[in-house]
Amino acid sequence: MSVYLILTILLFLASLAGLWNIFIKAGYRGWEAIVPFYNVYIWLKVIGKPIWWFVFVLLPFINVFTVLLMVVETLKCFRKDSLGQQALGVIFPFFYLPYLGFSPGETYTQPRDLPVIKKTASREWADAIIFAVIAATIIRTFFLEAYTIPTSSMEKSLLVGDYLFVSKLSYGPRVPHTPISFPFAHHTLPLTEHTKAYLDWIQLPHYRYPGLRTIGNNDVVVFNFPEGDTVVLQIQNQSYYALVREMGRERVWDNYDVTYRPVDKRENYIKRCVGIPGDTLEIRGGALYVNGVVLPDPQGVQHNYRVITDGTPISTRVLDRLDITDWGQAAQGIFILAMTEDNAREVARLPHVEEVRKIIQEQGAGQRHLFPHHPAYPWNEDHFGPLRIPAKGDTIAIDAGNIALYERIIHAYEGNEVEVTANGILINGRPATYYVVGMDYYWMMGDNRHNSADSRSWGFVPEDHIVGRAMFVWLSLDKGRGFFNRIRFDKTPRLIR
Repeated sequence: MSVYLILTILLFLASLAGLWNIFIKAGYRGWEAIVPFYNVYIWLKVIGKPIWWFVFVLLPFINVFTVLLMVVETLKCFRKDSLGQQALGVIFPFFYLPYLGFSPGETYTQPRDLPVIKKTASREWADAIIFAVIAATIIRTFFLEAYTIPTSSMEKSLLVGDYLFVSKLSYGPRVPHTPISFPFAHHTLPLTEHTKAYLDWIQLPHYRYPGLRTIGNNDVVVFNFPEGDTVVLQIQNQSYYALVREMGRERVWDNYDVTYRPVDKRENYIKRCVGIPGDTLEIRGGALYVNGVVLPDPQGVQHNYRVITDGTPISTRVLDRLDITDWGQAAQGIFILAMTEDNAREVARLPHVEEVRKIIQEQGAGQRHLFPHHPAYPWNEDHFGPLRIPAKGDTIAIDAGNIALYERIIHAYEGNEVEVTANGILINGRPATYYVVGMDYYWMMGDNRHNSADSRSWGFVPEDHIVGRAMFVWLSLDKGRGFFNRIRFDKTPRLIR
């Protein structure tokens, strides 16, 4: 059993033990604290709150706020009225409740006998802000978090300007790697350019609590960017490793500021999971095969098409009607459009269009920017693999011919030293002909297949980088339109499929 799970159980039992003694001090029976649901009813009587609060305890997400409020009201019954005491109690209830219950010097006061404490306006605001920050942080960390779509890599499934909720419960919430950080900031402090929003000298090992389900093929997943461990601060929207391949390491380090980021502080990406641990993935002629079977494209998947006209430009009115946003002109009468198959058929019917053809790279025409960035693997966006997605416990034979596929797993994700020598592979200084994989891995791709930086660019996504499952879009804004026409009402709200 994981140390985190053991610790969670112990903290939960400590809280129950604290409530046991608090109930006794309040004149109730201690065992009532361990009876599910009934203990909430007694607790509400202890703090003098109406029984209808029980309804809020049953509502997901709202129950987090309700329980924290009940903790605060319990503290008041023990005359813990200062802002610091109540903040401490809300942050560490599993320590504070046992202290109140077991300390002989802490006495319970009936709510009706509590003196009325007049708070200043500043204290009222401080209480509200601190409580809101703590509650929201708990919800964002373990339950639900809001994200926005910044790029077109998932068009037309997800659009630039979509605001969505991501469930942490679906695959199980992670224990934060960096538990001390500035509220609501990801990796950089607000109003600063490069100042870290977290303390990196306290980092916890990876642990994920049990989830409601496992990741499946075609799930839309939010994850931390695997190559985001090292970042060029002046060019954060580009992969450090791609810059090194392009410019050379010395030039990058001489001209830019480079920093390291822990897993949970790396940029958040959203893609579709097309390969789960143990799958064998291959792209043939632009078609995606998983375990030898074509994986059906989700509705809205786009590819690049070459459109040839009689020289007449394609009307922007037509492009707007078909919601074609990624396009460009290659030459007179030749256009490159990112489209769904349905849109490609619509464009082919236009009177001045002579040809519409999906752009497919030739097999063997390797693209240097694609994983594993090695001439032995001349893969491209449309002809890729076959490649097996590693699963935890897999034993992989390694040699000089395939180490390019697995070196980052062994070194960057699982913390081993790898050296390729003339005599073979060394792992942690010892000769190795195989490696036992320590984590599950996934393969992520964007639905805008020719316009997405995804696993084809940077390889496998480790299990500890998974953030959650994208659930539904609650607002969709087209920032290219005027203020009063900005909301896409036909896209708001909608489930993500």
